[in-house]
Amino acid sequence: MLKIVPDPPLLSTDSPHCLEDILVHAGEHLACALAVGQQAVLLHPDRHGQALVRTALHEMETARWRVEQALACVQVAH
Repeated sequence: MLKIVPDPPLLSTDSPHCLEDILVHAGEHLACALAVGQQAVLLHPDRHGQALVRTALHEMETARWRVEQALACVQVAH
């Protein structure tokens, strides 16, 4: 059976860029989740559903902001 989505690359924990790579990947996943959530808001007709999706979007935006802060700290440390 063919997999639709490939496995993510393995990150070596002894690499000095390991944390940076993890943060970059986390940021990319959050960006994709935000895009899907924004589409869900546009496509979901009822207000209650939109409120739930908007709340999830807010949490994803906050998490993405935190990841970007952490990534900036890692990059300054190198």
